[in-house]
Amino acid sequence: MTVLRISVLAGIAMLALAAWHFLAGRQPGVPAATAVSETVAAAAAYVGSQSCAQCHAAESKAWQSSQHAVAMQHATEQAVLGNFNDATYSFQGVQTSFFRRDDKYFIRTDGPDGQLADFEVKYTFGIAPLQQYLVELPGGRLQAAAVTWDARPREHGGQRWFRQYPDEQIDHTDELHWTRRSQNWNFMCADCHSTQVSKGYDATADSFKTTYAEIAVGCEACHGPGSAHLQWAQRKGNEPGKGLTVQLDERRGVAWVRDEAGKPVRSKPRQTEREIEVCAQCHARRAQIAEGYEPGRPFLDHYLPTLLTPALYHVDGQQQDEVFIWGSWLQSRMHAAGVTCSDCHDPHTQKLRAPGNAVCAQCHDAQKYDVAAHHRHEPGTAGAQCVNCHMPQTTYMVVDSRRDHSMRVPRPDESVALGVPNACNACHTDHDVKWAAKAVHDWLGRDATGYQTFASVFHAAEGGEPSALDRLAGVAGDTAQPAIVRASALARLAGSGQFTRDFAQRMSQDASPLVRLATVQLADVMPAEARAAVLGPLLGDATRAVRIEAARSLAGGQDRLPQELQTHWDTALQEYVATLQYNADRPESRVALGGVRATLGETGDAQEQFAAAVRLDPEFVPAYVNAADALRVQGRDQEAADMLQQGLQHVPASATLHHALGLARVRLRQTELALSSLRRAVELDPATARYTYVYAVALHSTGQAEESIRRLQQATSAGLTIATC
Repeated sequence: MTVLRISVLAGIAMLALAAWHFLAGRQPGVPAATAVSETVAAAAAYVGSQSCAQCHAAESKAWQSSQHAVAMQHATEQAVLGNFNDATYSFQGVQTSFFRRDDKYFIRTDGPDGQLADFEVKYTFGIAPLQQYLVELPGGRLQAAAVTWDARPREHGGQRWFRQYPDEQIDHTDELHWTRRSQNWNFMCADCHSTQVSKGYDATADSFKTTYAEIAVGCEACHGPGSAHLQWAQRKGNEPGKGLTVQLDERRGVAWVRDEAGKPVRSKPRQTEREIEVCAQCHARRAQIAEGYEPGRPFLDHYLPTLLTPALYHVDGQQQDEVFIWGSWLQSRMHAAGVTCSDCHDPHTQKLRAPGNAVCAQCHDAQKYDVAAHHRHEPGTAGAQCVNCHMPQTTYMVVDSRRDHSMRVPRPDESVALGVPNACNACHTDHDVKWAAKAVHDWLGRDATGYQTFASVFHAAEGGEPSALDRLAGVAGDTAQPAIVRASALARLAGSGQFTRDFAQRMSQDASPLVRLATVQLADVMPAEARAAVLGPLLGDATRAVRIEAARSLAGGQDRLPQELQTHWDTALQEYVATLQYNADRPESRVALGGVRATLGETGDAQEQFAAAVRLDPEFVPAYVNAADALRVQGRDQEAADMLQQGLQHVPASATLHHALGLARVRLRQTELALSSLRRAVELDPATARYTYVYAVALHSTGQAEESIRRLQQATSAGLTIATC
């Protein structure tokens, strides 16, 4: 399984942990994050970008030239860029054809059953550097076709059809097949490519009636519903808010000046994240936890973002998988200094405010930085461009290059020590990292230093170094570090269990909602009483994401909460359940919902949810495992074993199912069958220490001590840490 596949599926599976709206009660010292006028927001409706153009003609013209304006379009002759003139594309034994019929666009390719069929293209998706095509399947599902159009000029390698997973062997049974959930527009794509989307999933009918206020990313996607503002304009009102739901005015009256050392300084501090959060709704790697986001509302009331986790980010915070900017930006010195997105980007055209290095020279002294003495390259060359050193790019979706927005100093010395990439070797591919590190050292007389200082700590943690735990705690508690870095340190610390209750309690009271959110992961591994003490107050947190995660973690231990928190518990649990129900089109959400029902003693409802997860995806292993565990708690071990065997009929190579079945057979006193299942789990997944440990214990308990010891010795020789099981 490639890193790409792992990261795609991991990003989908994170929804099983999601959930979240509520209370006026706020944590002491934690300011409200919203800038929305609740009165205006409640009354405002979406009126469409054409209404805005009546008064804002210049802004409308600029927007029409942007990719936002064509993020999604009906499949018309003006919108479709791909070659549908009886073109063909062959890949892994499937010949896909592209043609027109009756002024409509069609793709002939392998369908949900693996057989070739004709599918009408309903919509285009994106425009540059690639364009995808959406096909409608039964149940209101729009799916992104597997073959994509490379919209780049021919001289740049474009004007061709290609597959986005060129190294993957994918057929109709694979989760990444274009007809499956991972390519589903209703869940995966719609919220960012259209304005004010309502997913409209009917759990009973297993179908969608997805709607949007505007097909593409219109004015109101960033400015909020415009009817109240339109009424204000028509009656020549004079109220301060002008009927807008959010004031994107963080740059108004602000200048960037240089201090005595020539360092750019904002003339007045940025006090809010309004503009950044408006952009983050789409330019962040996140899961949606509630509908109804409008600009000005708190980002974390509607989305659960990923942290700086392995497979998504390198240990120094550089982007690895496609993370869509926000998580990188929060690490940057620029963010800390008060820079906003529109300091560099025109929000209507999406283009840079100035060409090349001039965009940086808006704030930074060109005579100091845009010279060979600084960048060490010939002026006018690629190496002299600020972005190539400080914002290296990574290519995703085969042809789409995205720049890293953590704005970092090139550190080839960290490439040598930690194995992370660096901007120098991205260009100088004919030299190794030691050459690049020496070159920088020779220039400076020392190794380079940068704003991000956590790389060695995260590297030590991923390497399992014992000293890393105290160092992670140090990063988490250091308020000089960016909040996303501190939260990510907590997430890495959580799995160890090596921290005190006082530490967890202190982190739960942090001013940053990201840190409080990550604290829930710490508490997950704490004893029930301590977990209730740490997380109980978070049930009334100002941020929905924190409240729901706290409810998830406390489910089953809510009886340990003091009476004064019971109301908060009830409300937060309802929010958590509402999120899972909103995402009921996903088997992982059904499993999580079944787990909640089982914890609350609602066994019938729990089994219904597990069964629904199986119907959505007969190969979704957690559905069988959780259903069997709920049956085990009720003493229904034979039914639990039957459930696991049902799963193995669909996923016969699942080590998880074989292991769980082995344990069920132990409880049923089916010794030989149990040993067979436990052995098969080890054969399928020898790298999981727990499987080997349990199998060895089972062997020993049946009088096979020598074989038990041999298995343990074999595992430890292979590097497994059996003692921690």
